[in-house]
Amino acid sequence: MARIPYADTKHPDHAEAAAAIRASRKKVGHLHRMLLHAPPIATGWITMFDAIRWKSTLSGRLRELVICRIAAINGASYEWEAHAPIALAEGATQAQLDALRDWQGSDAFDATDRAVLAYCDAMTQQVHVPDDVARAVRDIFPPRQLVELTATIAGYNCVSRVLEALEINGADTLPPDA
Repeated sequence: MARIPYADTKHPDHAEAAAAIRASRKKVGHLHRMLLHAPPIATGWITMFDAIRWKSTLSGRLRELVICRIAAINGASYEWEAHAPIALAEGATQAQLDALRDWQGSDAFDATDRAVLAYCDAMTQQVHVPDDVARAVRDIFPPRQLVELTATIAGYNCVSRVLEALEINGADTLPPDA
């Protein structure tokens, strides 16, 4: 059970933010229902993650691999369960998802994947990225995509931390969304 009750989408203070979430995601799910307790944060969250997910030039496959890797590192099972099917739809293989928890010992990933996953690991586990790891992704991606990759990793670390801190795991039954 989540640490605090989910916000009421029908509450007048939440209406504008709930409408923004519905316009983007078609429904107000567990994470967004919790974020509605702080409507400006909920609205800003949707704007930022819409940019990361749908306005980025980074491949969807790489985006979803790093999201799943972050979920694996941070023990965010709800995030993994939400994004593993998206990763498959974006071109990742089941073998890659199966190997993601111990990717360094797997031959399921090419050189680009390995550079991206090393960057993801450094950002997630150490915060400070070693120069050789940063150089590897900088040599692959133009500046825009490097910023998109960096923002994706940073953003989804934020997602997993919110999910885990508030114990949002998708197991709670939500009241109907208005």
